[in-house]
Amino acid sequence: MEMFTQQMINALIIGSFYALIALGYSMVYGIIKLLNFAHGDLYMVGAFVGFAVLSLFGGGTGLLGVVVAFFAALLFGGLLGIGIERVAYRPLLSSPRLTILITAVGVSLVLENGVMKSFGPSFKVYPVQLPTEGFQIFGATLTYAQILIILLSVLLMTALHLFVTRSLYGKAMRAISIDHAATSLMGIPVTRIISLTFFIGSSLAAASGMMAGMYYGQISFMMGFIVGLKAFTAAVIGGIGSIPGAMLGGLVLGLLESFGTVWLGSEWKDVFAFSILILILVLKPTGLLGENVTERM
Repeated sequence: MEMFTQQMINALIIGSFYALIALGYSMVYGIIKLLNFAHGDLYMVGAFVGFAVLSLFGGGTGLLGVVVAFFAALLFGGLLGIGIERVAYRPLLSSPRLTILITAVGVSLVLENGVMKSFGPSFKVYPVQLPTEGFQIFGATLTYAQILIILLSVLLMTALHLFVTRSLYGKAMRAISIDHAATSLMGIPVTRIISLTFFIGSSLAAASGMMAGMYYGQISFMMGFIVGLKAFTAAVIGGIGSIPGAMLGGLVLGLLESFGTVWLGSEWKDVFAFSILILILVLKPTGLLGENVTERM
């Protein structure tokens, strides 16, 4: 019971990170049918923005410094997402999908090497460590920091779901995902809504990176590569293009990875995660909550 409870806690933490990143994949794919493989690197950028802000405070920041760093990562990640969409993707929206996909890979390399040149290639230790105080549940330790990360992740995902389903801008996003041309004829500013989508998705990824940096204690310019691919796996599990599916897929992948590590060993963790991706693509390509869609010619 102790092992099971501890792995459930780990799964919720990891799954929350994956879900926040997977939401960006699903939102962008749902609107412009782009697999934005640079999205994982926005997670990395958010971690480094938080690191830079906390370093400016000199390490003894307290709650105020953490809050400032968190919102700085949110804002910078969102603005960077808008810039990437405007410079790299918007001019190619009418091009073949392979062209824009290769561009996304190029953007990923630019972000990774840009951060490496700015901060250096070595691992960076976060200047603030999360407190380890907590309480026991069935023999496992649940810290207050872990509770805060889970609650904050749930709050962000819930706010996004309500925004997409209840707000006017959310309705515009859903309309664009169905038909760009008809939506434009109805007077909806398609390019602005696409930019807003990139802002929201990139902000969530950057926020996840900031929380992950504090949780794990160290960051690297390559930390977004594997995590981004796993978040894509989570989006596929839940159903690419589905926001509830991205949330569910992140939690499912977190569970599978945590318990798979126990069964197979930590060295098989990545192999297990990507094997799940292959199985989903073969057995149920639409994912758990995805829908079969016939593309109009």
